[in-house]
Amino acid sequence: MSQPSAHPDDPHYLMRSGWLRAAVLGANDGVVSVSSLVVGVAAADPSPSAVLIAGVAGLAAGALSMAAGEYVSVSSQSDIEKADIARETQALKDTPEQELAELAEIYRERGLSEKTAMLVARELSEKDALAAHIRDELGLSEVHVANPMQAALASGLTFCVAAAIPVVAALLAPAGYIIHTVLVVSVITLAALGALGAKAGAAPLVPATMRVVLWGIFAMAITAGVGKLFGIAA
Repeated sequence: MSQPSAHPDDPHYLMRSGWLRAAVLGANDGVVSVSSLVVGVAAADPSPSAVLIAGVAGLAAGALSMAAGEYVSVSSQSDIEKADIARETQALKDTPEQELAELAEIYRERGLSEKTAMLVARELSEKDALAAHIRDELGLSEVHVANPMQAALASGLTFCVAAAIPVVAALLAPAGYIIHTVLVVSVITLAALGALGAKAGAAPLVPATMRVVLWGIFAMAITAGVGKLFGIAA
């Protein structure tokens, strides 16, 4: 059950870390991978039909791959968390005094005196021993607990939306200017995504934006070079 915030008017942005990470990853990968694919294909075969097929195929495959990958990876993390919680539950049944001492030791290492650490450990254990061990021994909380479906939906949906941008840009580009148009539109989109992600997480704006843009440009440049190379070879 969610606990009330001690300062609701000044929320911690860490609460957004789970879905925000998946959303930023999905959107960024959508722009970079599909725009790189479109640019690479256009460098080899600039016909609109080839570019459209490549772009739509990349969008569909990428969105499904991102969603499935997020779901599987976060599910694995969730399985580990559940297994650790199950072990703690059993340990509390089998050796409660040892678990109490272990909890007190954690508080001593954080700076409490031996007497105070044991008092805190005992009082928290009397209220909810498992919750205390999950939080303070395993380092888990509602903020950090893995949510596979949330991560999959955030990643897959943002991939679709972001990946559609370079595809539409390629369709609307003047003849002979597909690569230039997609590159410009993609860089602008990446800059917007970097800024949006930084704002959503209250992170520094410039480093986050530059990181997204520079890596995106690098990926597109490499892919365009590969496409050009194979286009010439053909």
